[in-house]
Amino acid sequence: MKKYILILSLTLLAGCSKVEDLQDDPNRATQVSPDLLLTTIEQAAFNNVSTSAALASRQLTFTDGTNAYQYYNWQRADFDQFDDLKQVQKMVEEARNTDSQVYQILAKFFNAYFTVELTRVFGDIPFTEAVQAETGVYMPAYDTQELIYKSVLDSLRTASLELAQNEESIRGDIIYKGDKRKWQKLINSYSLRVLMSLSNKTGSGSIAIIDRFNEIVNNPNQFPIFESNEDSGKLAYVDIQNNRYPLFNNNNLQTAYYLEQTFVERLQNLEDPRLFSFADKKPNASTAPQDDFNAYGGLYGSASLSDNAAKAVSGEASRIKPRYYNDPINEPSLLMGYAELQFTLAEAAARGWIDADTESHYNLGIEASMNFYGITDTESYLTSESVQLEDASDIASILTQKHIALFLNTGWQSFYDQRRTGIPEFNVDGGGILNNGKIPKRFMYPQSESINNTENLNTAITRQFPEGDTINAVMWLLD
Repeated sequence: MKKYILILSLTLLAGCSKVEDLQDDPNRATQVSPDLLLTTIEQAAFNNVSTSAALASRQLTFTDGTNAYQYYNWQRADFDQFDDLKQVQKMVEEARNTDSQVYQILAKFFNAYFTVELTRVFGDIPFTEAVQAETGVYMPAYDTQELIYKSVLDSLRTASLELAQNEESIRGDIIYKGDKRKWQKLINSYSLRVLMSLSNKTGSGSIAIIDRFNEIVNNPNQFPIFESNEDSGKLAYVDIQNNRYPLFNNNNLQTAYYLEQTFVERLQNLEDPRLFSFADKKPNASTAPQDDFNAYGGLYGSASLSDNAAKAVSGEASRIKPRYYNDPINEPSLLMGYAELQFTLAEAAARGWIDADTESHYNLGIEASMNFYGITDTESYLTSESVQLEDASDIASILTQKHIALFLNTGWQSFYDQRRTGIPEFNVDGGGILNNGKIPKRFMYPQSESINNTENLNTAITRQFPEGDTINAVMWLLD
């Protein structure tokens, strides 16, 4: 199996300098074929295994110090994904040089993806002048989140339609091996995720959220979506240096990470066999059968570090399953999976957005998640009273199952769903909690922006957050 990592030195300092302004180096390649750039961009977009997100989402706990993500005391994030956007722009330029349209079409998806990742971290971000501009701007203005989301959704729609008409082959594609129909499915399924993330903004007439959602769902020939786990947007790892599962041989994962207590208890109450895929038995129950739910335990996410450390030492907490750190391939990383799509459709049905059977999509989501972990016998689980929906509007059960399905995968999606809905509940009543017991709503802007792009940054902060640039300020997406 061939190696597919490519390292490129393309740098973008948002609000500062541009690659084109750097001194020319006669020994540095000035042109790279778009297929090689596509490989690198895919690596960046689909590699979504994050212990930080799992800590913030009350799936894991950490015992080797007070972790800011676990105790909700984070501060600033960076604009590093503007580097990824710069690579996308470079791919567009090289595609134009070779008169290739297909890479320019795929660029629309990646521009949308990286832009959404940035805006849901901060709120308003530089967009028109930093992302859409052909040459870039030294000190880009910040666009409103509403404008950004409308533009992103328009771009995704265009990309799907254009891809259906394109007859070129795609080289350098490590995700779908050039299958454009599957790329369409990803683009449209991802569009549904973006639309559902706007569930608090259905009154915003400029985007027509529910109408857009229905256009995709009701026109499968024109706007195909995932039909099985095989369609999922996933990055499969291989046992080659720099291509292995990102937590392979991670010493901290072996020694300092444990399952979170409320997460374990939820799986135990549901008698959910996925627990056996996520967790190792607690030391005090090492001789118990593998499928004994009582043989597992966790640490309380908001408890004090000393309390959690003492419980871990006593042998009452489960470490993460060893496969996560000793299997170089382990499981694929998901940009978005089929299970997530089904839970999104179930939520849309529960909200009355679409004319569909909530339970059917809910069950398909659970089955898809179980199958992802190699569990094929799902009938007894689905018919369990604790798993079944209370009624067709039972959003709580849908989002609880979605939270389980995205364990240590799909980046920060679980946290953003909880931030949007409050489901499932994340505990903040323990003795170690910081940030006055509040779950943060965002990250603060990079310090570099206050130095290099002061006026535009201050304008954006004043426009959005009367209380200033804080982690508890509420962005447009959530108000």
